[in-house]
Amino acid sequence: MERRQFLGNLSGPVVAVCAVCLGACSKSSDGATPNPPNPGTPTPPSGGSVTIDLASNLTTIGSSIVTGGIIIARLSAGNTPASFTAVQVACTHQGTSINFDAANNRFVCPNHGSIFTTSGAVTLGPASSALKQYTITIAGNTMTVSG
Repeated sequence: MERRQFLGNLSGPVVAVCAVCLGACSKSSDGATPNPPNPGTPTPPSGGSVTIDLASNLTTIGSSIVTGGIIIARLSAGNTPASFTAVQVACTHQGTSINFDAANNRFVCPNHGSIFTTSGAVTLGPASSALKQYTITIAGNTMTVSG
């Protein structure tokens, strides 16, 4: 096969592949969310509540747990609501589960590096909206997180 014939046979499929790639990379103008949540990521509960036994959970400053789509972290000593924070675990950028960075007292998304305060405010994007913060009540050793 001659080079000219080979290149002629190859050009059709290459153009088709390039057209598909460029179409997939183009911006959508239908108003769809550019960064939809990843399938299977936790979502915050709506109107429900979770309970935590403080006698066996969150016993040290900096510890955190995830339950019911919420991440709860101990910020200071004592069993008062001000000693804890509770925010949605799903990053508002793409829904990845965030982590509590106890050394810096903040929440961090491991996927793209968004950083949130302990009350859920964005301090570094790409996330552009705050995490939902939940209400904490404590009776004895039982914490209730509701929202």
